[in-house]
Amino acid sequence: MSDRETLKAELKKLSAKALQAKMDLHDLSEELPINWTSIMVVAQEAHDAYAELERKSHDLRSLEKT
Repeated sequence: MSDRETLKAELKKLSAKALQAKMDLHDLSEELPINWTSIMVVAQEAHDAYAELERKSHDLRSLEKT
């Protein structure tokens, strides 16, 4: 598998992970004030998922430019 194909496969998995993190954050917001103590944990997970997705997207764009 080429680097490009590997990155695309990783991006697909990361996109699903980020979407799930977004949904978890959304679900938590609808349940508030129940579980309000988990806001920071759930938000950090969503932040990390999207940050990783953005990094890998940048890597793929860089690879495709060369």
